[in-house]
Amino acid sequence: MRTMAEEKTNGDNLQNGHTPDRSQQNGDKDDAPPPSEKPQKQKSGSDNDKQPAGGFDATPLPPAPPGYTVKITFHRATNLPMADINTLSSDPFILAQIYTDLPTRHKEDPGLQMRTKTIRRNTNPVWNCEWIVAHIPASGFRLKARVYDEDSADHDDRLGNAHANIGHLNENWTAIKDQAFPIKKRMGSKRAYFIRAVAACFSRTKHMNGHVYMSIEVLGRSEGEGGRAYTIGPNWCTRHYSPLLGRIAGRKEPDEDEGKKKKSERYDFQANQFQLRGPVPLNLYHRYVEFSPFVKSMFTSKGIRGFILSKALHHQHARVYNFDRTTEYEVFESPSQEMTMKFLDLVHYDQGGRIFTYVLTLDSLFRFTETGKEFGIDLLSKHTMHSDVSIYIAFSGEFFIRRLKHPHRAPPEDGGQNVSHPPEDISGGPPEDDPAKEPAYYELVIDNDSGTYRPKASLLPQLQSFFESNFPGLHVKTLDCKGDAELMDQMKKEQRDKKKAEGDRIIYTQLSRSSSSVSSSDEEALDQLEAEGEPRDIRLIPNLKREAAAKRKAKKAHLKEYRLGNNRDAWKKKTAKPAGDEAKGGP
Repeated sequence: MRTMAEEKTNGDNLQNGHTPDRSQQNGDKDDAPPPSEKPQKQKSGSDNDKQPAGGFDATPLPPAPPGYTVKITFHRATNLPMADINTLSSDPFILAQIYTDLPTRHKEDPGLQMRTKTIRRNTNPVWNCEWIVAHIPASGFRLKARVYDEDSADHDDRLGNAHANIGHLNENWTAIKDQAFPIKKRMGSKRAYFIRAVAACFSRTKHMNGHVYMSIEVLGRSEGEGGRAYTIGPNWCTRHYSPLLGRIAGRKEPDEDEGKKKKSERYDFQANQFQLRGPVPLNLYHRYVEFSPFVKSMFTSKGIRGFILSKALHHQHARVYNFDRTTEYEVFESPSQEMTMKFLDLVHYDQGGRIFTYVLTLDSLFRFTETGKEFGIDLLSKHTMHSDVSIYIAFSGEFFIRRLKHPHRAPPEDGGQNVSHPPEDISGGPPEDDPAKEPAYYELVIDNDSGTYRPKASLLPQLQSFFESNFPGLHVKTLDCKGDAELMDQMKKEQRDKKKAEGDRIIYTQLSRSSSSVSSSDEEALDQLEAEGEPRDIRLIPNLKREAAAKRKAKKAHLKEYRLGNNRDAWKKKTAKPAGDEAKGGP
């Protein structure tokens, strides 16, 4: 029997386009799915046979009868261990995954996962989080709920697993109402349970067993063709603030005191996720492009070099989309104009002429971050990082937002007597005024500009229909990165020109730690560079690197010159004489 998804042995396979599956990282082998068949080798979908393998994959979905729509509710958990010794508490969340016997197109297809929000400092958390999944087969499914303690350094502690095995389903299936499922401690953090055991010795609670309370009910037959399970809702979105240092070109903090030294400004890089209503169109199915054996080893983790690079990219993805106390989490019951306005808020409407890189997963998870030549992080504009090195995705490319002067007229490229910002300066919105609160004022221009997955241009109309159904009221226009290359380049140039004109160009560099603070030495280096007339542009990053390298070189030179004296135990003998640097008054 084959499952809906498989857990890779290295634990880093993208699951439901959301969070890497950590089960194998912790040795979780008690219920790992059996291996699937070897994937079929597919052509790229291009007429040019000389192009490397990858891109559009025409493998048909194995047929299956329509399934059932199931709603799962994660109510709460009780008696969780304490993972944080400082607070004697935990920051728990659930990472849930569904396994079915539906065959997949390829064994690398990501599994079906959902993550709840995090409850802070609570060992008896209440989530009341719903997950509605369509086309669960009549043969049933197995649900694994992994309970974690969130760690801002992306080293989440496993607190245990809860399992629900659901047999044959039908429309008269008896629902499970607020039932307690025991948490298996075998895969939990030993440190967390040790703290729990010590705490139990000084409290009235003498047991170590925790439970997750869940409800499961069948909502009826799913609409459309069966063969694949997918998330219907609710539609949630997250905004992650990654630890980055920014400097705004040409813009200063308000000078309250004349003559006061101006300090550098600090900004957070934002990474966004939006769980859209599934399913994605069946034909939106693309594989990474094998430009070289090096690329293949990176995606498959084959060989030492491939394993190391894959791990590095997984780690980079985890850092950018890491959940912490600053992460914003919002839920919508279904697509609506309110949901469209939230998307526009995540992309800052049309302010600053921003351009975004995006990836759409097979389970309708929409990931995107701002990109551009002015960014100091090349890796963040790579679809490999956004997909979490996933072998198969639905679609990828770039997009941007424009504001229209007349909301109910066609955009200018479609023949409407209308103007847009950019390139024109029109009133009624950023940067001078507040943004208009009606989706019809905005246009989403989205393309397939992604060499990593090389999405098929003929599928752009299906991508357009998918986004129009999820963001009601928003104008959606698609561009082929090859067929519409001239128009696409022109429109993106207009975005970049507007960004320069409005002064919202930010230089980013990523820090190695999760703290959003910037050290005083970094700020002094920035101020010194500015005082010396260094250009405040993309060269800021190399300048800072050179400063750091000079400091390291100076320290190494000092260590080479320093010679420890022969009287290491001189403090024991009053007659001992200093030697070496100590004789010169050194430290």
